[in-house]
Amino acid sequence: MSATATGALIGAILAFAALAFGFWGFLLVAVLAGVGAVVGRVVSGQLDLRALAGVFTGRRTS
Repeated sequence: MSATATGALIGAILAFAALAFGFWGFLLVAVLAGVGAVVGRVVSGQLDLRALAGVFTGRRTS
């Protein structure tokens, strides 16, 4: 799936959540989608949490 199609799908899901559940439902869907994206990158090996934690604790630089 292309980046354009993915973005359109995410936009449609967020628009539906805003219409159906109001602002707080929209916000909850957006936050959970972000968490799901991070978990997906960790599982696929595209995001190393130890290196990321090192950057935030000041042990390493990006």
